[in-house]
Amino acid sequence: MGTLDSTGHELIYQMSSRKVKGQSSILYTYISRILPEVRKLLKYWQHEAELGPNSELKRQALLSLKTKDFHCQGGAVFAVPYPEKRRELLKLIVAFQTICDYLDNLCDRAGCTDGRAFEQLHCSLIDALSPGKEQADFYKYYPYKDDNGYLEKLVHECRTHIAELPSWEKVEDHVLALVDLYANLQVNKHLMIEIREDTLKDWAASANTRYNCLFWQEYAAACGSTLAVFALMGLASRKNLAAEEVENTIKAYFPWICGLHILLDYFIDRQEDTLGGDLNFTFYYESSEEMMKRLKLFVRQSHRSIGCLPASAFAKTVVEGLLAMYLSDRKIREQGLEKAVRELLAESGPPAFRTYRICKVVRKLL
Repeated sequence: MGTLDSTGHELIYQMSSRKVKGQSSILYTYISRILPEVRKLLKYWQHEAELGPNSELKRQALLSLKTKDFHCQGGAVFAVPYPEKRRELLKLIVAFQTICDYLDNLCDRAGCTDGRAFEQLHCSLIDALSPGKEQADFYKYYPYKDDNGYLEKLVHECRTHIAELPSWEKVEDHVLALVDLYANLQVNKHLMIEIREDTLKDWAASANTRYNCLFWQEYAAACGSTLAVFALMGLASRKNLAAEEVENTIKAYFPWICGLHILLDYFIDRQEDTLGGDLNFTFYYESSEEMMKRLKLFVRQSHRSIGCLPASAFAKTVVEGLLAMYLSDRKIREQGLEKAVRELLAESGPPAFRTYRICKVVRKLL
């Protein structure tokens, strides 16, 4: 990925400054300062991955860094509001998301369908968030073993920077609960094709005890997002954090913003997943019309859910940024989904169109 020159920075600044001041500052800081730092961190982890002696583990580690780098880029936006701890948050978010992406590849691309192996691999996520806890043998049941300490280094990186967050204990239980949902989803959705759908439905039905308005695949989608985790990590970087703000943040992000995140991801991958025979949560809607109706519901509810947050301008930027990032992807044009893009952006409101245009420019300049 390239870098923005001075002309690119000026163009982005001019476009973003048409928005309200708070959102303008968020967008400009993210594009001009955060993204270059993420690029450096990903390059560092690429170097570490290349040291692995096992060819399959190394291949999956490098593939995850190359093809899923936008996950780290997106998650890094949660470091923007916290300049005093921005460097620590960036390192934490990138390392944690890199673990998630690496494990996703190990469960999906390496020919293994052993649920026990997947559960053991995902112990690394809990260990990464638990400084002082004895680490599990992550590869105990997995057919490949030696990564030259790559996964352990990622876990250690997370632990190091969690220890630097002054209010971690106020969010820890909530974060671990969200990560447990994420891990269970990942384990179940990567099982053998013959059993994964029924297993997923049964798991979602038992896990979802609060959100009766959601379809099973929508609840599962919400569990597959790390955005609520990153939002709580950001809060933990503050010294004075009220329990009420933690609760309001969780309510804002889960299930609506998290669900929107993953449903959009599946929405743009529909053609690709059809050809590959891969699981896609949007395939479980009865029709394209029902899918669009539900996506619009998630857009509306995402905006409504952030009303109780004091930093609502940031959360609003996150929602608009999700729409802009996914709907400006080249896969949209390839699938002829421009009409759907207009409808979803309209559901969000005029600022979403401006963020969408900025995102299209950034894609061309990077």
